[in-house]
Amino acid sequence: MLRILNLVMIALISASCARSVSRIDPNQQIDLSGRWNDSDSRMVANKMVTELLASDKFKDYSKTLGKKPAIIVGLIHNKTSEHIDADNYIKKIELAIYNSGIADLVESDSFRDKLRQERAEQQDFANSTTASTWGKEVGANLMLFGEMTSETDVYNKKRVVNYITTLFLTDIETNKRVWYGQQEIKKYIKD
Repeated sequence: MLRILNLVMIALISASCARSVSRIDPNQQIDLSGRWNDSDSRMVANKMVTELLASDKFKDYSKTLGKKPAIIVGLIHNKTSEHIDADNYIKKIELAIYNSGIADLVESDSFRDKLRQERAEQQDFANSTTASTWGKEVGANLMLFGEMTSETDVYNKKRVVNYITTLFLTDIETNKRVWYGQQEIKKYIKD
């Protein structure tokens, strides 16, 4: 009997220490640490792209251009003290631009290089009727780039972190800034 009781106790202790994992909606906002997270990236990317595409300056630029502008998303510098995956954030911005249908999205330099390498190899190895030809790339009219910064205020076991994302949309031909936007997320964390 004592042996059975010991086995039951061991099973209960083991079960109470087991990790639990469950699937959740990717759009559900969960903030465990107070640091920048996927919800922040998605929220800021969508807000900023919506603001950009709805701005009078962008609309005026598009009207003057006479066609849907092509945008390339450049580098967004992470100047915060946290590790933030800027590439993931850039992809969220690209997705928001692409899904808007208001502007065309042009591939970044690293992807263009891969496409050009494939095009070059097709010249030697693909059937001439199916090989992609040179000189048909769409040039970007505008480049979107920017930076992320943060300001932290700490007192006792309380902390306020203000994340600031600043983006610039610039005409590649003239270097004229077409749009300038900024979004902030402020988090209050108590330990």
